[in-house]
Amino acid sequence: MRVMIVVTHLLGTGHLSRALTLGRAFAAEGHKVLLVSGGMPAPQLDHTGIDLLGLPPLRSDGTNFTRLLTQTDEVADAAYFDARKVALTEALRSFAPDVLITELYPFGRRSLADEFDALLDAAHAQHPRPVILGSVRDILAPPSKPAKAQRTVEIILDLFDGVLVHSDQNMIPLDVSWPVSEPLAQRLFYTGFVAPAAPIPHPDGVGEGEILVSAGGGSVGEPIFRAAIEAARKMPNRRWRLLVGGQDASARIKHLTKLAGDAPVTLEPVRPDFRQMLPLAAASVSMCGYNTALDILQSGVPSVFIPFDDGSEVEQTLRSQSLSELSAIDVLPSDQLTGETLAQAVEAILAAPMRPSTGQGFNGAEKSVEIVRSLLDHAHDR
Repeated sequence: MRVMIVVTHLLGTGHLSRALTLGRAFAAEGHKVLLVSGGMPAPQLDHTGIDLLGLPPLRSDGTNFTRLLTQTDEVADAAYFDARKVALTEALRSFAPDVLITELYPFGRRSLADEFDALLDAAHAQHPRPVILGSVRDILAPPSKPAKAQRTVEIILDLFDGVLVHSDQNMIPLDVSWPVSEPLAQRLFYTGFVAPAAPIPHPDGVGEGEILVSAGGGSVGEPIFRAAIEAARKMPNRRWRLLVGGQDASARIKHLTKLAGDAPVTLEPVRPDFRQMLPLAAASVSMCGYNTALDILQSGVPSVFIPFDDGSEVEQTLRSQSLSELSAIDVLPSDQLTGETLAQAVEAILAAPMRPSTGQGFNGAEKSVEIVRSLLDHAHDR
């Protein structure tokens, strides 16, 4: 089976990370995988067994997902978008996939609709036509208007064979964040949560006993890092390790190092062994993106979630609310974030009863492979 996955991450690296986990599951079963990434390079992420093709990269201007910037921080123009569209459709024709998976679209990435529509048109023109599937996380950004939800359903019914929903329907059904009509419900395939295998504690003991502070792989999280530095001063008996992401990580680390002074803080770029550090950490402080939340649950580490809620973002707030009843998890809204409140929240989770780590319910990538194989077999029988 030849599988092509198309993803563009615009702010953090969560969408790409989940798509890579999905791709590695296909590759582990002996399938040929091409992952086309339209976001900024993220070399810290594992693409073992996957052919990776980068389009001319884009990122959002903060949380303005309609203003897209190039790697040199220029506003992408029509020629830039055309180059992406050509590269994307040529990749499809050259690779000739049996299965095409679009991550998030058409539920999101509407600013990239032209290139996705060109891709879908090219896929429908192929003989035999690939099975075409969407891929979405547990919680989406709700549509701002009913017309957008209706248009999404029309695209799904017209051009897609189904949508892989990477969630547990009994825990977080898609209609928590998106209106699910009966026609759409019939095209949904719940896979369970998509995560790598539960992390094994770091063999070198890196992060042991520390407060591990992260904000994903993008250039966000500055208020969290600043509050963490102030909180570290209030907890001098604990070492805090701040992992800074983004293309500008070096400059941000330099600035934060000056701010930290003699506080018990280590500052460094995001690390590929981050997940291995979690089981050894005393506590985690992070946002509440899909991948991070699953890492926290798998490792069992006490955690403070500070949901990303800039602009009209509600995804992480909804997810953190669903996890807030678990032991050793606290949610600190961004508008209440200070060094004092963060220190108090960390002290509280350190004193709470431990929450056991779990390896159950996170095999959504493997389940996705089973679903896709079944759909492809059914298509061949038609």
